[in-house]
Amino acid sequence: MSFSLNEVEATAKRAARGAGYAWGIAEEAGKATRWLCAQGLDGPAELAKLLDMGFAGSLDQHMPQDLTADWVGEKDLCPVTCGAALSDYAKKWQADPLHLQRVALPLLLLPFAANAVKRQKAVATITLDGINAVTDGTRLSCPDANAHRADSVTVSTGGTLETTRPRQTRATPDPASWDVLTNFAFRTYAPATEQSRLLGAGAGLSDND
Repeated sequence: MSFSLNEVEATAKRAARGAGYAWGIAEEAGKATRWLCAQGLDGPAELAKLLDMGFAGSLDQHMPQDLTADWVGEKDLCPVTCGAALSDYAKKWQADPLHLQRVALPLLLLPFAANAVKRQKAVATITLDGINAVTDGTRLSCPDANAHRADSVTVSTGGTLETTRPRQTRATPDPASWDVLTNFAFRTYAPATEQSRLLGAGAGLSDND
């Protein structure tokens, strides 16, 4: 099925929240998923794989232990929470390359670096185990890739945008991955109660005829 980018963002946001991420991080996950889809990449598939890993329940193990040095976690780094931190530390890696080790689903880092350089009207190069992705925030030069994990990631400013990916206005995610997201998103909906049923559409217990 085909979905609008707005639908993708809204579903991804709710899915991340349903998986246990705070609303702020969930909102960032939704925007990141949308950005990947706009670049012709299967953002929902990347997010679905991340949510299935269950990082949200132990995020302290998947965050950098020292933000002033190379970013290394006790376990594989979470690309969404690290991505949000990339924005906060943009001035640092725009001055000197930032190195991250053992990053899960590293494609999810790209939208965060893109957003940071877009504000600065600059270009960023993100190197995932030797494969370069270059973006100015809107355009992306990157081969098709869906690495489950990157042992080494470097984020830096500079680079040359060569052949950029065609921009997309709709997404056609992998159906199984989309089902994963909708199942996580369903967790954010409160279960119906007798009172909510009575306040919903219809006459409830009253009959005005």
